[in-house]
Amino acid sequence: MKRKKPLLSTSQEVTLGMVAAASGVSSSTVSRVLSGSAQVSPEKTSRVRRAIEELGFVPNTIARALADGRTFNIGLLAQYFESPYYALLLRGIEEVLTPAGYALVVSSGHWDPEEERRCIASLRSRRVDGIIVLTGGLTDGFLVDLARELPIVVTGRTLQAPGLHALKTDDVEGARAATRHLIERGHQRIAFIGGDATHADSKERETGYRLALAEAGIAVDESLIAGGDYLETGGARAMERMLEAGARFTAVFAANDQMAAGAARVLHSRGFRVPEDISLVGYDDLLHTAHASPPRTTVDVHIVELGRRAAAAMLDLLRTGGSAVQPPPPQLIVRESTRPLANRPAMN
Repeated sequence: MKRKKPLLSTSQEVTLGMVAAASGVSSSTVSRVLSGSAQVSPEKTSRVRRAIEELGFVPNTIARALADGRTFNIGLLAQYFESPYYALLLRGIEEVLTPAGYALVVSSGHWDPEEERRCIASLRSRRVDGIIVLTGGLTDGFLVDLARELPIVVTGRTLQAPGLHALKTDDVEGARAATRHLIERGHQRIAFIGGDATHADSKERETGYRLALAEAGIAVDESLIAGGDYLETGGARAMERMLEAGARFTAVFAANDQMAAGAARVLHSRGFRVPEDISLVGYDDLLHTAHASPPRTTVDVHIVELGRRAAAAMLDLLRTGGSAVQPPPPQLIVRESTRPLANRPAMN
């Protein structure tokens, strides 16, 4: 998040009382916003955070840690930092934790459960106050046991346990909406490029695809389903395999935007135009999709907002031991990469 230029000279120390005066609340209210120790109305919280931003206030976390035994560090276990998906999640998490006076200690597990366990051990050795786990391959049992020792927020799972809060996007409904969009435009030969088969969200997106076809009375053609790996190269390879096998389709739904980009590149190299010959839908609404050529229809899972809610859930756990925060619902974003079939034959 881009910071505004502080209103005061950097040589002038900004105090908690100055933040309170600027936001029109008491110093105790500012303290509660910073620590998450009690509920503060959204309107007051917004005013305090705005004042913190404008004044350039930096909380004295060392003094606070000495006072209550906390480190004011939150561990974050991501998977691939090079992925734009995790970069957007990180941005949302920082937007909430930084104004509250918390710093992130970040590790990357690369979807390797053994490496993820090493990352968790490293984070615990740094005495973090809690850990946010972004999907990954750790077992539910491991996370439940870990939550007995410190607060845990995990994305990509439906899991309930004391000290643990899970946020799971409804990928079945998101994929169902994407496939239904193509069906409503007259497409029946719809290819699907799935993600890594070991990931729960990949299975759920394929379930949503199959469900939409079944609801429309369209038989599933298994030759139109190809596995990918959530990377652009995987989407390209999946599309090449389908074309080389002679698969006939008029539309493609890829289980994430990176694979959709790879599929689009292969279609272009084979002389197919999007959307004139093949309609194309992605998933996630990464930053580049609105600027693709043509701008790509996708499913927005509100990645930054999901990060914000994961951070808010962590503050809830630290404050009360529980949270009622829910993930944002997926939303179909229609752009120029899809269009009505207009009785065109399936391409091969």
